[in-house]
Amino acid sequence: MPDHGPAGGPPPVRVPSLLATDLDGTLLRSDGTLSPRTREAIRRAEEAGVPTVFVTARPPRWLDVLADAVGDATGGVALSANGAFVYHVASRTVTDRGTIAPDVLRELGTLLREALPGIAFAVERADGMRREERFAYRREAPEAHNLDDWDAIASAPAGKLLARLDGSDPDEFHAQVAAVLEGRAELGFSGAVGLAEITAPGVTKASGLAAWCAENGIAQDRVWAVGDMPNDLPMLRWAARSFAVANAHRDVLGSVHEVVPTNDEDGVAAILDRIAQPRPLDRQEHP
Repeated sequence: MPDHGPAGGPPPVRVPSLLATDLDGTLLRSDGTLSPRTREAIRRAEEAGVPTVFVTARPPRWLDVLADAVGDATGGVALSANGAFVYHVASRTVTDRGTIAPDVLRELGTLLREALPGIAFAVERADGMRREERFAYRREAPEAHNLDDWDAIASAPAGKLLARLDGSDPDEFHAQVAAVLEGRAELGFSGAVGLAEITAPGVTKASGLAAWCAENGIAQDRVWAVGDMPNDLPMLRWAARSFAVANAHRDVLGSVHEVVPTNDEDGVAAILDRIAQPRPLDRQEHP
């Protein structure tokens, strides 16, 4: 668990300067929409001086549908691809935060193919996805993203390397990929069953959020964060106060300061309501 208050009690509650939130399974409902209540809660918290920033495993192109919800106070950005990219939503431009170099992509591809014959790859680059023809992903149209061979796919830096192995047990597959990586890269799990999401060493939601906060003068001890899956854990551990929605993965539920209602019950909106209308203790401890 993160820090504790006096005599081992809960950590002191302070009005934050920022709420960082995951999207799928956390801020968004199960149908992928942003509820009117949550949209209004984001607006009210921003009016109170506390913006919300999206920190997500989603690639940049999956964020355009939420452009109207990205607040002006955050500069209209979302932290994307598990911390690898900063996506400037209004201008549809991407800033690299930490990509995997082509030579490293090729090395990882070689090692993973040797250990897991039949594995298929795709990458998320600043200009979109590139994938092998046999890499199937339900959210992408079959003909999308240039069905390149691996040499072409690995020819440019990538924010994420994605891997699948048809017919494998998802947990066993993740364990096998983790064993191959051995510190060469980060392995995240965002809830997409059977999908290995690999970022450069040290590139996580925490690293992306920490860098963005430092650039924008936001102190770590004034950041709250909420998530639902293991790829959120670095961010939740970094933040001064951490929350999980009640539908979160068991590892996340056991690692946060507080659990709020599920994503379908607008759990993040409950946090934002608290920020917009702070309790007496919140006001007292605001510097």
